[in-house]
Amino acid sequence: MQIEPPRGFFAAHVDEKGRLKLPVDVQAFLASFGDDKLFVTSTDGRIAKIYPISAWKENEKILQDLATQDPDAAEALAFVANDFGADAKIDPQGRVMLPTDLRRALVLEGQEVRLDCSMSGVSIYSSAEYEARKRQAQEGLAGKLKTARMNGFR
Repeated sequence: MQIEPPRGFFAAHVDEKGRLKLPVDVQAFLASFGDDKLFVTSTDGRIAKIYPISAWKENEKILQDLATQDPDAAEALAFVANDFGADAKIDPQGRVMLPTDLRRALVLEGQEVRLDCSMSGVSIYSSAEYEARKRQAQEGLAGKLKTARMNGFR
């Protein structure tokens, strides 16, 4: 039974060999999908993603359907995902090996990263990407909060 994704960002580390040590809550979340196999990739060249294989297979089906509407988009997304991606598993120490090309392109080797869980898997943000998004989110935050409060946010 899939559990609800844990909230918040998690600090983690990618060691010099490219292994990402997952926090216990993230390990439990991924295990709840019931898949031993994972697919680790990026579809945008900025954020890495760990997909349980069942979630990735759903994406593959969506790309097949998209190919009838927009073959260029479907082909490009599939190419990028396969170029960066590789199958993986969580080892007994709770680590996931990140594909070499992915970790080098996103500058993840030997780095602290931030993890964010969603219903489809786990996003991996490099320090630079995380800090850039944090700065962007904080721009005009008072106005954004005011708008949210007018819509019932507490």
